[in-house]
Amino acid sequence: MSRPARRVLISGASIAGPALAYWLDRYGFEVTVVEKAAMVRGGGYAIDIRGSAREVVDRMGLLPRLRQAHVSTQRMTFVDASGERVASLQPEQVTGGEAGLDLEVRRGDLADALNGPLRDRAEYLFNDSIAMMDDDGDAVRVTFDSGTNRTFDLVIGADGLHSNTRRLVFGPEEPFHRYLGKVFAGFTLPNEFGLTHEGTIWNEPGRSAVLYAHESSELLHGFFAFTHETPPFDAFRNPNAQRDLVARHFPEKAWHLPRLVESMREADDLFFDIVSQIHLPAWSRGRVVLAGDAAHATSFLAGQGTSVSLVGAYVLAGELATHAHHSAAFAAYERRMRPFAERNQALATGGSTMVTPTTREELDARNAMLRKAEAAPKTVMSARGDEKRAAYWGLVLPDYAIVV
Repeated sequence: MSRPARRVLISGASIAGPALAYWLDRYGFEVTVVEKAAMVRGGGYAIDIRGSAREVVDRMGLLPRLRQAHVSTQRMTFVDASGERVASLQPEQVTGGEAGLDLEVRRGDLADALNGPLRDRAEYLFNDSIAMMDDDGDAVRVTFDSGTNRTFDLVIGADGLHSNTRRLVFGPEEPFHRYLGKVFAGFTLPNEFGLTHEGTIWNEPGRSAVLYAHESSELLHGFFAFTHETPPFDAFRNPNAQRDLVARHFPEKAWHLPRLVESMREADDLFFDIVSQIHLPAWSRGRVVLAGDAAHATSFLAGQGTSVSLVGAYVLAGELATHAHHSAAFAAYERRMRPFAERNQALATGGSTMVTPTTREELDARNAMLRKAEAAPKTVMSARGDEKRAAYWGLVLPDYAIVV
């Protein structure tokens, strides 16, 4: 019988990683977090915390801080191909969320809030990542890119959609990767448009361009998304090819598209990726387990990646604290979390016509619904509003005892 696991290495310091570190530290585990970046990344676009995840951050004592960081988007305006206004809606009409309960905070603000309490309690290894792992059944011997060798009882991969930990343990990403037929690019640009606490979405069939301002600021976020039959793998390691691909899909001289394309070409923070999910037959192997997007990425079309990651971190840490042995904890974690994760993944397959309608018929039908919803502000735009809310609250948080 193996001894209880107490020394845990977490790969990734974005959202799921520090949330896990917080709870594991409270349960008395020795936690090390390795992060390939030089520091916890600040700034960034806003993400949503809703449903069961809101209860998680409340239990962490972070709710007052995150309420202060709430960016409070007031309006989402949709425009047609020529830039003419179609309708303006409250965000909750689009997301199916709940006004006054949902939180919308910058990714960096959430990362700072999660990592802050750990500064003097967990060990952080920045500018490093896992190069090799040897799980002999009793422990995991880890070799880092820096050349350092360490031994841990458990390793948790919380390193995102393109997880290095998952690759080392489960093999290449392709068998688990489900491409949803879209490509996106995000970047910041000067706020020359007078936007504040609002977003504007331009559409043509299969394409969308977005301007999004969290607050009154000199900068705002630009986004492009478009359908693409196959993943553009040849562009992933070539920023110039990424910029060229995006620009080819937005050649019009309409609306603010020329300025957006120009800003995208000039941006030093371009984030380019495909819209996809991760579907794994199991989330653990031996003494290694996956969490967050590494285990069950939902894609931004679902709008639930952060929330599902926060809930998963709470459950995984709680099950490790509850069970004497990691294998039982991993099994309990997956039993609880998999239905919740899959329910939220399913939101992406039916909601993409909201932001990026694929056909002219879908676009015309969506615009007609937008106009009706604008006339009735309490109307939830999506016919799946009840389904979304059920997914958001789809896991009742267990009460795990704090043992130390």
